[in-house]
Amino acid sequence: MMILAMMMVMTISANAMSYTAAKNEALFLSDKMAYELNLTDAQYDAVYEINLDYLMSVNGHADMFGIWWDRRNADLRFVLTPWQYEKYVALNYFYRPISWHKGALTIHVYSHYDRGRFFKHHPTVFVSYKGGHNKVHGSHYAHMHKPAPAPAKVHHNAPMPDKGARVMHDKGHNMGNHNNAHKAPNREVVMNTRTNRSGSGHFGGRR
Repeated sequence: MMILAMMMVMTISANAMSYTAAKNEALFLSDKMAYELNLTDAQYDAVYEINLDYLMSVNGHADMFGIWWDRRNADLRFVLTPWQYEKYVALNYFYRPISWHKGALTIHVYSHYDRGRFFKHHPTVFVSYKGGHNKVHGSHYAHMHKPAPAPAKVHHNAPMPDKGARVMHDKGHNMGNHNNAHKAPNREVVMNTRTNRSGSGHFGGRR
């Protein structure tokens, strides 16, 4: 139990989530979205970029469901078909993928999927994309689809951490800023970098 508890917690000494950490969290989240929403390869690339931009833009509690969360949803409306977007909104661990509780950033998808299990290969942009599409005027993804209908207004309070979710403690209660997100912290823990490229037929599923 002690070993499992240690695996559930990641402590970083610097204030910002590093680019390496952010892209591996975005990879794990996007892989599960690709599996559950039946994304095409083009959609998978775009979803990974959008999730990476969102995670790199979270500087604290206020950002989790602020303008960067709104921008994530606006971009995903262009990328996903109406039925995919409706399902995305209905799955809270995708729609609200992180929360802040007692000074810790919690990533909820880990409470639904075994860590280290992947269904798809890396997106083609995994190495090349460094972030920034959410900083431009308008949506970079407007050409992909007619936007899916926006969901009804919902309460923006963050959910409580789920059992099994990954928790990232931050002593400063600040996840840094986008400008230093590419700088690795002094004590960086790199997560979920190992994937299997043999295709979805050979991967594990939910617990």
